[in-house]
Amino acid sequence: MNLISSKLPKIQFITHSDSRYTTAESALLALSCGIRWIQFRLKHASLEEARPEAIRVQELCRSYKALFVIDDHVELARSLKADGVHLGKTDMPIAEARKILGPDYLIGGTANTWEDMLKIKAEGGDYIGLGPYRFTTTKENLSPVLGIEGYCSLMEKARQNQLDLPVYAIGGLQPQDCKALMNCGVHGIAISSAILQAEDPQAKTKEFTQQVLC
Repeated sequence: MNLISSKLPKIQFITHSDSRYTTAESALLALSCGIRWIQFRLKHASLEEARPEAIRVQELCRSYKALFVIDDHVELARSLKADGVHLGKTDMPIAEARKILGPDYLIGGTANTWEDMLKIKAEGGDYIGLGPYRFTTTKENLSPVLGIEGYCSLMEKARQNQLDLPVYAIGGLQPQDCKALMNCGVHGIAISSAILQAEDPQAKTKEFTQQVLC
């Protein structure tokens, strides 16, 4: 685990566009609510389509002194000098991304099983996005839902096998879920729709923060 991954914020926000917000507006909303780690996600977009929106989100992150990672697009992350990338199970292998980006970029990977977690560690990943906790409409082709029992079982395996990467719970999370997940040993959470769909995003973010940081 490198120095940057050992000091990662407890909350990551994943951008999303809906009827209320554009992708950049969703990032600004999260940043204005105090979140200091943004994952820029624009699935099904070409590199040419993603670049201008990624630049907008990166500029916002810089103004708020927040981490900026890009989902999937490794070459875009390199060209923009982003802080890192997040790679799903069907994206570029982490080992290949590491060869392209070098040691100083943050690289995270998506996991649903113990084997996934081991692979992320073996290939040189810096953190794990483990999920989904429950069903979510934000992501297509969802892996099997883990629930609290699944998280606790996997985190116990991680402890027993000294897998020391920070693990982030993801997938349909609400503030009331966080305390039990943190007690299982996850480092933090990744959220999106819970904030974007809230009547009061600021209050909802505060609820998450109180549960995760207490």
